[in-house]
Amino acid sequence: MNDLERMKAGLAHQPYHPDMSAARLKIKEMLFDYNNVLRPSQKAERTALIKQIIGKTKNNIKVNPPFFCDYGFQIEVGENFFANYGCTMLDSGGIQIGDNVMFGPNVSLYSVEHPLHPELRNAEWEQGQKITIGNNVWISGSVTIIGGVTIGDNVVIGAGAVVTKDIPANSLAVGNPCRVLRDITDADREFYCRTYLQNV
Repeated sequence: MNDLERMKAGLAHQPYHPDMSAARLKIKEMLFDYNNVLRPSQKAERTALIKQIIGKTKNNIKVNPPFFCDYGFQIEVGENFFANYGCTMLDSGGIQIGDNVMFGPNVSLYSVEHPLHPELRNAEWEQGQKITIGNNVWISGSVTIIGGVTIGDNVVIGAGAVVTKDIPANSLAVGNPCRVLRDITDADREFYCRTYLQNV
């Protein structure tokens, strides 16, 4: 089993072996075109390229450049996915994102970890920890999500949070480290409609 196969199987691997480096170089070339070559008016070309970069996508996907990832094929996104400027997905461990998910600017997902002991770290070992995000989730700007985390459906993560543990469905969570502030309920819809949609 080579290192690329080990990574896909969720095992420890050495990312600078030739098979791994070749996979990263391929995606870097595609990301260079996406971030630097295609013009904003080239919407069809941009959509086609981001669908090649990200391993599994559905119909409606919008990613504002710059966007960064390590491999691309370890990422899966659902319908109606939007990521604002500066999104980074270190996807060694796999990243699965549900339907109707929005990312604010500078959101970072780190599904890779390095050994604590320096001998193993200096030997260039690393291992993946999958990140799972449910449906109808809003991740605000400058949020960092650490490997191994699952975020449930209908969650909102406040700006600047560092998410190191699972967040249950229907929660508003904020802070560093991120913690659940309260549940999201129908009262939130009623408040928004009453406050902001009076004349719509």
